[in-house]
Amino acid sequence: MYNVTTFKRLKTAYFTISKTFGKSITPIFTGFSLLFLKFIVKYFNILDKLFYPKKVNDKLKNPILIVGNPRSGTTFLQRFLSKNFGTGSELWEMIFPSIVLQKLLKPILPLLEKYSPTKHHSTDAHKTSLSSVETDDASILFRYNDGFFLYGFILAWAEQDLFSWFDPKQRNMSHRDFDWLSKMWSKKKYKAQKEYYFGKLFSVSANMPEFQNYFPQGKVLYMIRDPLQVIPSGLSLVTGVLDKKFGFWNQPKDLRKRYLSRLYNALKELLIRFHEDWINNKIDKSKVKIVTFDRLMNDFDNLMFEILEFLEVKKSKDIENLIKETAKKQKNFKSNHKYDLEKFNLTENQIKNDCERIYLTFLNGNF
Repeated sequence: MYNVTTFKRLKTAYFTISKTFGKSITPIFTGFSLLFLKFIVKYFNILDKLFYPKKVNDKLKNPILIVGNPRSGTTFLQRFLSKNFGTGSELWEMIFPSIVLQKLLKPILPLLEKYSPTKHHSTDAHKTSLSSVETDDASILFRYNDGFFLYGFILAWAEQDLFSWFDPKQRNMSHRDFDWLSKMWSKKKYKAQKEYYFGKLFSVSANMPEFQNYFPQGKVLYMIRDPLQVIPSGLSLVTGVLDKKFGFWNQPKDLRKRYLSRLYNALKELLIRFHEDWINNKIDKSKVKIVTFDRLMNDFDNLMFEILEFLEVKKSKDIENLIKETAKKQKNFKSNHKYDLEKFNLTENQIKNDCERIYLTFLNGNF
């Protein structure tokens, strides 16, 4: 197992950014800010233990998790469920995961928004803000300066391919991450006074058996979308952020090509890892519901009623009306997010061949 310290990850990230994008000063401030944030969070978490009941700081044992590749519909599903049936973590709550600290910072949240990393996101691809419910993978980045976000946005640019640092088969940090997340989720659930917590972790696609071992009472909604759509859309999302921040399309062609190849392989691997665990019965399928993107868009009402039954969540007449109204909007929704395969050095045949098993198992109704 790889032993990659925080210092080594931050040092490598600094030299990668400096060499790739010519930024040598701002990454230093960012690195020190992340380390200072870790210290502040640790201190205020101690205060949480002093000021709040013990159960608030216990681990949440039964999260409901939305899992799937970026751009597969996970954000919409998480936000709909958390808004109407429970709660989920907003981005600023992941950055500052202490109830005491959150109470101090909430009045100045509009000011913090001006410095938020979310300003680099395209609203056509992914509308977000500090106060938006977001993927819990972001929490791993802020808490441990680690995880797939660090690889996808920064370390995939390094001269050496560092995917092994983040591959759970070669460096499995799932127990550390789940231990942290379960405590953060417990605090959010207490703060919101809701019965259900809806999280989102796209990285769990590569490590579903570990999630189920740690959270045997947890349930999972696994989102699947045509790889021909979801992979280039995911690439477009990430490169859009990088273009706003660093001028992605101004980088040398060979450098872009190497980066895109690594990111493509990582997104493809998320699909394949889940598929392998699924067909090899390493996943408790009674705790997982497969949700296709097409049904999310075109059969939302029937799908949602199935999801609520699977989750054992009660529905009211008002909820039924809300679901039916949302179903109408879904059928008429048209995304403004545009992308093309050639731009990412991909072809339709390549994606279909690489993901043939995904089509056969999940998109032909064989699950």
